[in-house]
Amino acid sequence: MAGFLNLNEIIIVGGGTAGWMTASTLVKCFPRKKITLIESPNIPTVGVGESTLGQIRGWQAMLGIKDKDFMPACDATYKLSIKFTDFYKKGEAFHYPFGNPYLEGNESAMNDWWFKKFLYPKTPYSDYAVCNYPQMALVNENKCFFNTNNKIPFQFHKHTAFQFDATKFGLWLRDNVCIPGGLKHIKEEIKTIEQDKDGIKTLNGKYKADLFIDCTGFKSLLLEQTLKEPFINLASTLPNNSAWCTRIPYINKRKQLVGYTNCTAVENGWIWNIPLWSRMGCGYVYSDKFISDDDALKEFQKHIGTKELDFKKIKFKTGIHNKLWVKNVCAIGLSAGFIEPLESNGLYSTHEFILQLVRTLQRPMVSQWDRDVFTSSCKRAHYTFYEFVAMHYALSHRQDTPYWRNNFNRQWSEEMLNLVPSSYYGFTRVVMERGQLYRFTDPLAGIHCIAAGMHWSPTDIPSLIKGNVDSDMDSWKKKWKTTAARLDKRKDEWKKAVKDAPIMYDFLKDNLYEES
Repeated sequence: MAGFLNLNEIIIVGGGTAGWMTASTLVKCFPRKKITLIESPNIPTVGVGESTLGQIRGWQAMLGIKDKDFMPACDATYKLSIKFTDFYKKGEAFHYPFGNPYLEGNESAMNDWWFKKFLYPKTPYSDYAVCNYPQMALVNENKCFFNTNNKIPFQFHKHTAFQFDATKFGLWLRDNVCIPGGLKHIKEEIKTIEQDKDGIKTLNGKYKADLFIDCTGFKSLLLEQTLKEPFINLASTLPNNSAWCTRIPYINKRKQLVGYTNCTAVENGWIWNIPLWSRMGCGYVYSDKFISDDDALKEFQKHIGTKELDFKKIKFKTGIHNKLWVKNVCAIGLSAGFIEPLESNGLYSTHEFILQLVRTLQRPMVSQWDRDVFTSSCKRAHYTFYEFVAMHYALSHRQDTPYWRNNFNRQWSEEMLNLVPSSYYGFTRVVMERGQLYRFTDPLAGIHCIAAGMHWSPTDIPSLIKGNVDSDMDSWKKKWKTTAARLDKRKDEWKKAVKDAPIMYDFLKDNLYEES
C-alpha cells in the first residue's frame, strides 16, 4: 500500500464528541502531522448530558487539560459514583464508587465486609460500598472537597470523573485545543466517496489523506457503509436498542445536584439522571421488543412527572464491527461499536480507542500487524465492558414484567461465560472465583461492587468450611465481630471527617462557577 506506512496526513470525518476528542488528541500528540476534520453542517445534536468514568482522567492528563479550563464552559459537574436503584429487585439501591477502595495494605481486605454480613445477616448490601470506599461518606452527605488535609483516604483526581454537556465539550475542544493546535476545520457534507485498492481515495473528489478516521456515529459512513465491514450484533445478550431523552430543570438545585449518576430500573428498561450545573439530563433506555416507542415515552413522562418538555428519540444497536481498522480507515466512537449506555461506556470506549490509536501512530511506520493489533486491543476493551454491563442484568432477580422475566429466564451462552480471549473481568471473574479464592482478586476492577449490590458474594460459609476444616464457627464469629467493629469504626470516622465539607452545589459554585 503505497504511501500508507507513513501516516502524515489524517482526515477525521465527523465532529461530535468522538471527532473532537480524536482531533484534540492528535494535534497534541502529533503536532507535525497534517490533521483535518470534516463535519456536516446539518447534523442535529442531542446534548442532554454525558456521564464519564474515572479513566477519562488519564486522557485529560495526556492533553494537559485542567478541570477549571473546560468545566464551566461545558455545564460540568463532578461524579464520584454511579447509583443503581431497583436493579436487583424493587426497593434496593447500591453504589459503585470510582477509584480505589481502602485496602489497608491488603487486597484480601475486600473480603472482610462479607464476614460482617455473615455475622449480621440483616446488614444491607448497600453497606458494602460505604465500608470500603471513603468517598461514600461524601456521596451519602452530598458533599465534596479537595481533601488537602488528608482527613480521609480520598484522592480527589483519582476518585472523581465528570458529568457534562457533550456537545459543549466538543465545541470547547474545537475552539481551545484543535484550532489553536493547527487543525484544519471544514464544514461540508460528504456526498461522494471514491475508493481504490487501498481503501478511500478521495472525499467529494478533492480531499485526500493517508488515513481516514471514521467518527460519523452510528451511521459509520466510511467503515460500514463504504468499506462494508460486517457488524457483530450483541442484541441477544443486551437487547436494549432505544432511548428517549430530555432536559429537566432543577426545582431544588442545592438538593438535586448530586455527585453521582443515578440509574433506576423500571418496567421495560432503566432511566438515567445526570445532574449538570444548569439542569439535569434524563433518559429512558429500553427495548422496542417489549414496549412501543409511544408507550415508552408515556412511561418515561410518568416517571419524571411531566409531559411539558422537549423529548428526543434515539435508536442504537449494541455490538462492534469485525475489524476496526480496514485498509486506510479506522473507526473511533459509535462508528466502531456501542454498548448500551449503562455504566457510561460511550465516552469510555472513545478515549480508550483513541489511546490505542496514539500508540499505533507512534510507530515510525504502520503495517498490517499494527492495524490488526489496534482492532484486537479495541475489541478486547469492548468485550470486557460488554461483559461488565451484562453482569448488571445477569445478577438481577426482577421478574415483575415481561422484560425482566425474559432477562431472568435468559439462557446465558457458553460463549458469554467463556469469552475467547477471556477478559477475566465480568462473567469469568464472578463465576470462576466464587468459592475458590474467597475474594475477587482485582479490587480496582469494579465488578465486586456490582456483585455485592446484586447479592453475589465471592465466598460463603460452605466454602470457608471446606477450605478451613481445622477451624470452627465459634472461633470464626469471634474474628468476624472484630472485623465488623473495625469496618463500622472507620465508616463512622469517615463520616465525621467530612462533616464540615461543603455540599456539592457550594463546592462547584465556589471553585468553578460564579453564582450568587
